Parts: sequence; structure tokens; C-alpha cells
Amino acid sequence: MKIRFNQKRGLFLSVFLAFTLLIVMIGVCAARASDTGIYKNLKLFNEVLNMVEKNYVEEIDPTAVIHGAIQGMIKSLDPHSAFMTAEQYRDLQADTKGTFSGLGIVITMQDDTITVVAPIEDKPAFVAGVKAGDKIIKINGESTKDFTILDAVHKLRGEKGTTVTITVTREGEEAPLSFDIVRDTIEIKSVKHTMYSRNIGYIRISNFQETTADELIAALAKIRSGDVPIKGLVLDLRNNPGGLLGQSVEVSDVFLKSGIIVSSKGRTKNSVRISEARDDGMEPECPMVVLINGGTASAAEIVSGALRDNRRAILLGTQTFGKGSVQTIVPLNDGSALKLTIAKYYTPNGESIQAKGVAPDIVVEYVKPVADTKDKPKQIREKDLEGHIAGEKGEGEGIEEKTGREIADLKKDNQLKSAIDLLRTWEVFKKM
Repeated sequence: MKIRFNQKRGLFLSVFLAFTLLIVMIGVCAARASDTGIYKNLKLFNEVLNMVEKNYVEEIDPTAVIHGAIQGMIKSLDPHSAFMTAEQYRDLQADTKGTFSGLGIVITMQDDTITVVAPIEDKPAFVAGVKAGDKIIKINGESTKDFTILDAVHKLRGEKGTTVTITVTREGEEAPLSFDIVRDTIEIKSVKHTMYSRNIGYIRISNFQETTADELIAALAKIRSGDVPIKGLVLDLRNNPGGLLGQSVEVSDVFLKSGIIVSSKGRTKNSVRISEARDDGMEPECPMVVLINGGTASAAEIVSGALRDNRRAILLGTQTFGKGSVQTIVPLNDGSALKLTIAKYYTPNGESIQAKGVAPDIVVEYVKPVADTKDKPKQIREKDLEGHIAGEKGEGEGIEEKTGREIADLKKDNQLKSAIDLLRTWEVFKKM
């Protein structure tokens, strides 16, 4: 068969050779014994590619065809492996920096459907009413049936101020729900903190990005700087979709003096790693409760398992998501990248989290608060009585307002209330 070499044909062949080289590299690294499998089928791939290039009804874009072939190959592996175009790779890099323009929503592929892991607190999707577990079936009226995760992310992202409509199915709802959401700049501070009962610290980690460990250390410093020593600490990892593996290790190390944090095992020697805690003398030693739920995933599950297995904290809430695999990002020459699952990770006790999740020590289901429309009579206290004897100067000042806010917070969140009640009881029994 004669082959006429022209510029377009040359581009086609060069792209094909690059694709072939990629398969060879993966094959050599992963399974040298698979010659009769993968390599044999390269001939079939070449036949199909050649037929498409010569006979398809319209002239093809060689790069688009090869990218599509790679995407199909990687998609067949698992929901978390993906081939990323240069634009998609830039989107991913923006995620870890903590700033991008979009809805503030974390998604995964579950049962071949784009599924919400968790909306990020106070961001457009959260405010609109999108919930963990929602299955996105349409974006701007377009079906997501054949979408990859990266396809969905690209559709959901956009310029600040523009609107995107998503249609979801939700358990318990008979008909699909539609949300018109205005995109905004998502600048994520991954750590928030406050105090309850004057001596119980509360730290919320919403995701794991490049600055999370530093934000956590700063939050702990502020909590410890008060006049009253902290007697307990609540670490809230609910609806935390995960993020950077390295940051989950650093966050765990903040609370641990020693012990294994996480281990990973794959098919190659490079994928076998063990991360251990180091004692820097700054670890808080007060009792801890970690809040978890079905939206607690990936890096957040690593922290949960590390603190539980090292007997540093009690886990309270419900079963976590169960994403226990490790992905590596390999940049490619044309600016695209390959995200490939290379290992599974294990808790310090050697338990795999994949598809199973982390079980809480104390199961507390979240109970949606019921609106109370009744006007309750005000509780009369000594200070309300006419002519009461004044208390000592300064006693009770400023407590009333803080107590009111705390009661309101705990009334809306029964899981948080259970955690704080547990820490209060812990302190009471220590005194007995």
C-alpha cells in the first residue's frame, strides 16, 4: 500500500506515534508480561485509526481523534483516572491554589452519573440548595450521560456573573430539580474556627489545598491564645471532599506525636509509601472529636483514619464516602496531562478505605432542625428581678450574647451538639 506523505498526514502519524509511545510507557511500567494483550491489540487500533482517517465522511482533526481515543482508554479504568486537555489541566491546577470561577461544587462519577460529593459552604451551589448526593443529569439543558468528570467541570466553570442551569435528581424527590446558579469567584479559605463553652475549640476544614496545614496551625494558635485553656477540640470534616494527599498528611501530623499516618500500595515499587508523624512539641493534647459523614472523602478520610487508629480522636457522625485511591498527575509534552490511579491507601491499622469508607465510633445521624414558630416565654433569672442585689463587677459580662449564639448553632446541628456534649462529659468525669 502506498502512503503519500503530506503535512496533514505527517501530523496524523506523529500524533499516532505519540499515542503509541504513551501506551508503551504505561505498559512497560505497569506490566511487562502483558505483551500478548495490550501490544497485540495495537494492531487492531491501528487498523481502525487508519480506516477512520481515510474513509470517514468528513475530514478529521487528528489531535481530536487521538485525544478521544486516549480518553476512552483511561475512562475504562476507574472514575478517578482521566486524560486532561491543556485547558482541563489548568482548571485542576487552579483548584489546588484555592481560587477559580465557578459554582463551588465538588463532583465525582458514581454509577456512570455525575454526582455531587459536597457543595462548598457559603458558595453559589450551596446557597442555591444543591446537596451532597445530588445526581447532575443536565447542564444548561445538555444531558451529562456521556460526560467525564472533566467535561462536567469545564461546563460548570465560567466567567464570574454568568449563569449556569443544572438539573439534578435527588433521593426522596419524585421529579428532577433545576437550579439557576450565578458563577462567582471561588476563593476558598479551607479552615474556619471558633470557641464553644469558652473552653472547647471548633475547627472546620472544608477541603485540602496548598495552604490548609498553615491555615490549621494559625487557627490553633488563635484558639490557644485565649484566657481560658482549651479542654477539648472538635475537628469538623463533614462534607469535606478531600484534595491534596500531602496536605492530609501534614494536617494529621499537627495532632500526632508519632505513629503511621497513612500507607499506600500499588503495582510498582514507587507507589509503596508510608507516612509517619513527627513530634514537634506543639501538638494539642486535649481530647478530640472528629465529625464525619457521607460527604467526607479522600484526604479527609485519611485524616479521620489516622486520628482514629492512633487513638488520638473519637469519630462521631456517619459512614464516610469511601474514596481510597491515590492519583498521580503526569504532565505531557503538549500541555495536557494524565491523571492516573496508581495505588490504594490504607489506614495505620492496615484497613483499605476504598468503596468502604471509615466507620464512626459513635453513630449520630444528622437531624434536620424543625422550625420553631412558637414564642417561648423568657426564662426569668435573678438579675431580672426588680431590686436584685448586683453581682460582683465583671461577672457574667459578655457571656449572655455568646451563649445565645452558641445555643443557636447547636440547635441547628445535632451532630456538633453531640460532639460538644461528649467533650463536656469527658471533662466532668476527669474531675470525679
